[in-house]
Amino acid sequence: MRHPSLSQRDNYPLSKDNKTYRKALFNHQRNQAQDHSDQIEQLANQFSYEDTCKQYWNPESFSLMYGTPLWDQASTDQRLILNQLYWVAYYAQIISAEIATIYLNQVSAAGLYIHEDFRILCDSLDLESQQERSHIYAFKKIAEAVEWELFESRLFTYPMRSYTDPTMIFSETSWAKQFWRRLQIQAFSLLSPSNVFLASQYLLIRGLRTLNGKLIQHQLSLYHQKAADINYSPIPSKISYLHFLDESFHFNTSKIIGHDIPSCLPLPTRFETWVVNRAILGCQRDHFHVSAAVRGIFWYEPALFPVLYRLFRTPLFGKQSHQEALQLLWRCFTQENEGIALAFSTHQTAIESYKAYVEPISYLSHENRQMSIMAQQTMPAYLHQNQRALRKMSMTT
Repeated sequence: MRHPSLSQRDNYPLSKDNKTYRKALFNHQRNQAQDHSDQIEQLANQFSYEDTCKQYWNPESFSLMYGTPLWDQASTDQRLILNQLYWVAYYAQIISAEIATIYLNQVSAAGLYIHEDFRILCDSLDLESQQERSHIYAFKKIAEAVEWELFESRLFTYPMRSYTDPTMIFSETSWAKQFWRRLQIQAFSLLSPSNVFLASQYLLIRGLRTLNGKLIQHQLSLYHQKAADINYSPIPSKISYLHFLDESFHFNTSKIIGHDIPSCLPLPTRFETWVVNRAILGCQRDHFHVSAAVRGIFWYEPALFPVLYRLFRTPLFGKQSHQEALQLLWRCFTQENEGIALAFSTHQTAIESYKAYVEPISYLSHENRQMSIMAQQTMPAYLHQNQRALRKMSMTT
């Protein structure tokens, strides 16, 4: 007589939840079969700015400072550069997020692996971490090449950084905030490998943090898809498209593990619920700010002003005087314009998408279900913040 193994009697295996198991297996197998890592790296190695410098890389509305007075007064050549610099700045932010993702994928996989039959989830996270390294390589190689060609110095790029650094490159931060963030990540790193529920909920939070990016990257990918001849589409546009395909599978993984896997687990404890809610509050704070400079990124604009000031003073943008550059910053960021209106529209879309994403999660607080912190952002507050920062900048530069 055959008896069930001990492991079959210990807990609820994923394979007995046929629907969730099939979703996880199908997503992993398709991602594995359609892995674009090698293609993305080959494209990055073939990149030459000279070959693509006369082409837009994104839809026009996804250009650096689109709809602001800078865009309105820019020449045809300057608009080309602003469109290309959007790609550089946007994917510089994606690099930062993906560095943290690689580490947290592995920490969470360690926690998931202790549950019976969760190997397929761990294999998915391993594959995704490998893909993130290819993405980072391509974005970094191209973005740094562009900045060197145009400015012979960095503007939006940076040397490789730690996963404990602030995820937002330009953020409202301080030494104390950075120290607290590092402690939180280290605390999660200690808890998650021995707590299956918290390991699964990292993926809930990962999905939430990447949802707005998914919406933006879909629009960026369309530029390649709608090209008259995709064979002659610029390499950065091709990479945007392939990256979006990879990230679509990653988002599916986030949703399967974050939404569906808890049904295989005991109900969360009060402590576990508290940890998840604190993490989502942190996401809301990170995504509170609105950026008219790089639409779809939650940068704290005053932290970006010194970089834009440097950009305005380069020969490519007329080598503006100190006063001219400050005045242009004032016009772009302290008075309502199309660029700011588009940024707030994108931010509102993010809020509504986040609310829909977390709606099925019963153990979240009202503050998180309604995205109350993000919803507190207003245009008058945004304009006042920028006015205050530019007054201070004018006195110190």
